[in-house]
Amino acid sequence: MTEFVVKMDNRPGRLASLTEALAAFGVNIEALAAYGTEGDGIVRLIVDDAATTRRVLDEAALANEEHTVLTAHLPHRPGELAQLTRSLADAGVNIDALYVLRANASGIELAISVDQPATALPHLPTTGGILVD
Repeated sequence: MTEFVVKMDNRPGRLASLTEALAAFGVNIEALAAYGTEGDGIVRLIVDDAATTRRVLDEAALANEEHTVLTAHLPHRPGELAQLTRSLADAGVNIDALYVLRANASGIELAISVDQPATALPHLPTTGGILVD
């Protein structure tokens, strides 16, 4: 998985146009967060097809950045996320974005975008931390 951070105008229809273009090319969005500030929009998305997404964004002339995403599986109980984020902080790793991909009574699957993926990897739970592209 790859995270794309897309910068666009924050106005009606821009997010719809982006998601329609990705859908038209068969890209599945695994996770998405979007927000606007002072007329600018930021869309952070994780997709199943980075190459096609890259092409769609380039053809739409949308400024974007790509980041490697780590995944982790945590037990679904108090303190697990706190322990993970403290471990990363203590290792000097900055979390740029964190997504909940799936959650149920038995656990939570997270996608994490960090500034130092290789440094972060050993600090992820041994039950599921993997480096994915």
